[in-house]
Amino acid sequence: MKPIKIGDIKVGKKNPVLIVAELSANHLHDYELAIKIVKAAKEAGADAIKLQTYTPDTITLDCDNKYFRIKQETIWDGKTLYQLYEEAYTPWEWQPKLKEIAEDLGMLCFSSPFDKTAVDFLEKMNVPAYKIASFEITDLPLIEYVASKGKPIIISTGIAEIEDIEEAIEACKRTGNNQIILLKCTSAYPTPLEDVNLKTIEYLSKKFGTLVGLSDHTLGVSVPIAAVSLGACLIEKHLTFDRNLGGPDAAFSLEPDEFKSMVDSIREIEKALGSSDYRLTEKMKKSKEFSRSLFIIQDIKAGDLLTKENVKSIRPAFGLHTKYLKEILGKKVKKDIKKGTPLNWELIE
Repeated sequence: MKPIKIGDIKVGKKNPVLIVAELSANHLHDYELAIKIVKAAKEAGADAIKLQTYTPDTITLDCDNKYFRIKQETIWDGKTLYQLYEEAYTPWEWQPKLKEIAEDLGMLCFSSPFDKTAVDFLEKMNVPAYKIASFEITDLPLIEYVASKGKPIIISTGIAEIEDIEEAIEACKRTGNNQIILLKCTSAYPTPLEDVNLKTIEYLSKKFGTLVGLSDHTLGVSVPIAAVSLGACLIEKHLTFDRNLGGPDAAFSLEPDEFKSMVDSIREIEKALGSSDYRLTEKMKKSKEFSRSLFIIQDIKAGDLLTKENVKSIRPAFGLHTKYLKEILGKKVKKDIKKGTPLNWELIE
């Protein structure tokens, strides 16, 4: 499948993994802290910063009945949705400035919009791509509106069934937008390892013919690193300056040194994965000299017979291939041969 270009970066199987640092709510409504996190993302090796563009009123209602109070054994239980998003949203007036800072540092900056007003706002910012959050995958009018802007659209599948994914993809395609990247995701915060199911990455790619990445909410860095080995082309992970500062997403966010460790490991894995080409490198060809071949292991005279006592398969590989051992046994040699001589056809009658 073809790579997708986001800004100046190509995302695809033959391109480096796009590593996205999710700012989310980790700014704690402190603009200077938000800037610190953006700069820390760059120092840790992130390719992009992702924001979230909503207000409490564009995403839910200020309502305290049973439908709006969180009670699902999450880290946010006891709050209403409005209270959570009031705490977590990123002020819109910050976002153009944060994008400018990120771009000055050489990173991409894009966002998850949660309604049409957010899309219109982000269009004025000229973001290079859009992310559909897991819980918005069923908002087909929003997805269609986002896709109509003609930019790459990254769709998280954290709460999606197959039908939800199919309908989201069709919503994009109705606008003529095929620039789709699905993200394997599990909407549990933090995500237990037994619920990750990384093998789904390959399944999604084959099922839908799209590029697939990972939006990860596990603790630590092992899951995103493993995802790269399974074909993930994009990794999204929350970044905080310091987990001890707290915040709605702090528990499953990485600190800068951890994020850098993840990035470094991913880049190492990319090099190690290479390709399925089985041709030997020049170093491998040189190393092959230490493989086995047939050598004379005793001094012998002209006319002597080659036997198991005077010829043997040993290292290195400068003699005849070992597959000829049975063929040459019992044959006479043409001249005197010293121990340690590689056997070749010119020595054999």
